[in-house]
Amino acid sequence: MTGSRWLPFGVPDRAAPRLFCFPHAGAGAAAFAEWRRLAPPEVQVCPLQPPGRAERMAETAHHDLDALLDDLLDDIGDEFTGRYALYGHSMGALVVFELTRRLRARGATPPAHLVVSGRTAPQRRNPRRVLHTLSTAELVPELRRIGGTPEEVLTEPALLELFLPTLRADFAVNENYRYAEQAPLDVPLTVFGGDDDPRATEEELGEWTAQAGAGCTVRVLPGDHFFLVPHAKELVTTATGTLLG
Repeated sequence: MTGSRWLPFGVPDRAAPRLFCFPHAGAGAAAFAEWRRLAPPEVQVCPLQPPGRAERMAETAHHDLDALLDDLLDDIGDEFTGRYALYGHSMGALVVFELTRRLRARGATPPAHLVVSGRTAPQRRNPRRVLHTLSTAELVPELRRIGGTPEEVLTEPALLELFLPTLRADFAVNENYRYAEQAPLDVPLTVFGGDDDPRATEEELGEWTAQAGAGCTVRVLPGDHFFLVPHAKELVTTATGTLLG
C-alpha cells in the first residue's frame, strides 16, 4: 500500500471494511497500534496521523477545526467510501463528528457507524477550564488530573517544550469550537465514557442522542478519561461490529 500524510500505516483497500480512528489531544496514530491487533482480520484499522507528531513532527499542528478538516479531506477525502466506520476519543470525537457532517454536505458515502468517546456532546458549551492558554506551570497540574501524559514528560522541561505546542494546538481546536445547528446525522451512533472521567459526565455523554437520527447507544464503563485503554477490546468490537453485520 502506498503512503499518505494522514495514513502512516498505508492507504487501505477501499473494497475492505475500514475503521478510521482519530486520537485524543496530543496523541497520534500510535495510540491505536493495539486496536490494529485486536480488530477482526476482515477489518482494516486505519489510525489517522494529524500534523505535529511522529513523522509529521516538522509540520505545524492545526489550531482550528475547519483548517484541520480541510487538510484531512484534501489529502484522503476519497478514502471515505464503501463500508467504513469512524471513531474518535475526546478531541477526536469532535473531529469525527464534524467530519461526518462535512461528508454529508458533500454527498459522500456516510460511515456505517460513528463511535465517539470521552467528550461532551458538541451542542453543549464546555463548562470546564480553558487549557490551551494556560502557562506551563498552570497546565501541568491539569494534565496530571486528566491523566494519560507520562510523568517523565511532565517533569522534563526539554520534553515538555517538544510536546506542549502540539497539545496546546489540539486543545485550541476543541476549546475554540462553536457548534452550528444542523439536522441530526442519519448514522448509527455509539457513545462511550468512563464513570470517573473528569472531562465528560454521564449526563453530558447522554446529550449526544440529540445528534443521532439513526439511533444512539450510550455506554459508561469503569475508568477515568483514558478508560479506553483497559477496555480497548470492547471498543474495537463495538466499532467494527457494524462493519461485519
